[in-house]
This record gives sequence, C-alpha cells and structure tokens, in this order.
Amino acid sequence: MDTKELYREILNEHNINPNHKKELDGSTISLNGVNPSCGDNITLNLKVDNGIITDGSFTGSGCAISQASVDMMLDLVIGKEKSEALKLAENFMGMIKGTATENQIEELDEAACLQDISKMPARVKCAVLGWRTMKECFETENGSTTAENPECCSSN
Repeated sequence: MDTKELYREILNEHNINPNHKKELDGSTISLNGVNPSCGDNITLNLKVDNGIITDGSFTGSGCAISQASVDMMLDLVIGKEKSEALKLAENFMGMIKGTATENQIEELDEAACLQDISKMPARVKCAVLGWRTMKECFETENGSTTAENPECCSSN
C-alpha cells in the first residue's frame, strides 16, 4: 500500500466513523465554525479544566475533508494543555502553507495525511475549519461568535 492510499484510508475512516462527532454535555467552550465558500458548518465543543482540554466533540455537516480534519484534531488535542493544542494548530497551518518542518508535521500524527490539501486551494478552507474554530474558541473564550474561515490560508 503506498502512502497516498494509506492517507486516503485514514481520511475516509475519520469521515465515515468519527470518534468525536456527537453532542457533549458540560462543554465549557462551544463555537460555531463556518466555511462560507462551500457550506461546511461545525459546532466545536470543548471541556477545559485548569487549562487542559479534558474532552471535545463536534456536530454539524460538511465535506469529508472538513469532518475528518476536525475529528483528527480532537484526537490530538484532548488531554493536552491549551497552549499545546494551539501549538499543534500552528503546526497544522504551517503544514498547509508549506512552512512546517518535518518534526512539526510528525507531531500532527494522522492529521499529517492532509498535507497534500495545500495543492488543492479550494479544499484548504475545508481542512482548516476545525483548527481555526478551536483557535477562535480560545481567543474569544466565551464561544458566542461564529468563526468564519478567513482567506489567509491560501496555498501560496
């Protein structure tokens, strides 16, 4: 099995059988994230206790890339300190922009399978939706706004 086939398999598994697509009772932060260019729409729910993400989930709908990406993100950040989760988000954005080091990409575990999305500009916003929404969650902390995917994540 070649690497691209393995990555497609990982993406499909997270899309078809997501671990974290469900309601989450007792979330401390919730934020709706929207990709207006294609209609992806998620609500990210996080439980944060003493700066540690103790649980997380998402609901909503969208393409396979957006759904799989947010599921992989939650696999990575649950159990991590907020600062570690934000560092992973920066690594993911760097990977998509083509500026991440091999070590930063390795830290992304299965989410590294989305590295080639940078070659598909129309899909970049789909891949970064969950990550941007998480970052916005921590920036607003009140979860009362909607995070829209900005144009800054082009594949330039």
